[in-house]
Amino acid sequence: MAESEAETPSTPIEFESKYFEFDGVRLPPFCRGKMDDIANFSLRSSDIWIVTYPKSGTSLLQEVVYLVSQGADPDEIGLMNIDEQLPVLEYPQPGLDIIQELTSPRLIKSHLPYRFLPAAMHSGEAKVIYMARNPKDLVVSYYQFHRSLRTMSYRGTFQEFCRRFMNDKLGYGSWFDHVQEFWEHRMDSNVLFLKYEDMYKDPGSLVEAAGWVPGRGV
Repeated sequence: MAESEAETPSTPIEFESKYFEFDGVRLPPFCRGKMDDIANFSLRSSDIWIVTYPKSGTSLLQEVVYLVSQGADPDEIGLMNIDEQLPVLEYPQPGLDIIQELTSPRLIKSHLPYRFLPAAMHSGEAKVIYMARNPKDLVVSYYQFHRSLRTMSYRGTFQEFCRRFMNDKLGYGSWFDHVQEFWEHRMDSNVLFLKYEDMYKDPGSLVEAAGWVPGRGV
């Protein structure tokens, strides 16, 4: 349930304190102190990564990837917490040490810009599926997310939030840079670049993503 404004007042100064800056990019506070460990995170050739700017259709994409890679029953996926099956690399839980030891094929998510992802990925290790979404729709979803999240306590107007978005004042930095970095690597052998809107115009694009993921029993 979203909190009321009376319960969680938030001034600009309080909101600014939610972030820290790394190499010119604003990141959530839970990334502090682990960026070097992330850069040195060991990859496996069987790894499947889903990378998005927040609120870019990650949930839909992860369900498809999980179904194909694990050979799961579509009727059962609605009964499970799919997020637990695809941990986010930089989140506090379960943590880098736990993710490192997961059984292959590891399914891992991240919202980090391309430049901050493990160095081995830049050398062609692991498969990476990147999803981009129209920023006009994304910013609405991101605003609602900030309003509902207790740790952010955002109580500014939507117009103020849009200005923050346009001026790179939100977590994970500039949407434009985030997408541009992956677009420049769309021809890399280990990168598949998808667009959220295409998945609805042409559901067959999901098949492309599914066919790019090694299957288990499918």
